[in-house]
Amino acid sequence: MKLWVYIVALIAGASLSTEGAIYGELGKTIGKLESSFYNFFVGTIILGIVLLFLGKGSLSHSLKAPKWQLTGGFFGTIYLTILVISVPLVGVGLSMISVIVGQMIMSMIIEHKGWLGSEKISINKEKVIAIILMAASLLLIY
Repeated sequence: MKLWVYIVALIAGASLSTEGAIYGELGKTIGKLESSFYNFFVGTIILGIVLLFLGKGSLSHSLKAPKWQLTGGFFGTIYLTILVISVPLVGVGLSMISVIVGQMIMSMIIEHKGWLGSEKISINKEKVIAIILMAASLLLIY
């Protein structure tokens, strides 16, 4: 059953909100870009240690990967830096629901077009209604 996947995804979402709140505050102390840099620096060290013990792939294969597959770090940096800037201005709740609405809209487009290796899944009225309701939650939270 896929229940465990949903539970892990919920934990990931909760950790993103916690991370946003922490780094929003850290940004006030050390600077917004510095806070974002700190996050990736510490994350790199931790993942490097984990990779030493649990890694099963090969980082050298990243040189052979299609270049578009290597752009994830760029998008992650944009995400976190904008979150560090927005949380102190509008709060964790509004920042995170904005992120979620943006994620859902882009996810629907990517799947509809079959971009980035995704399976093609058409946009339907239920998905559009869900996005509209999520956008409405932005107004209710604001």
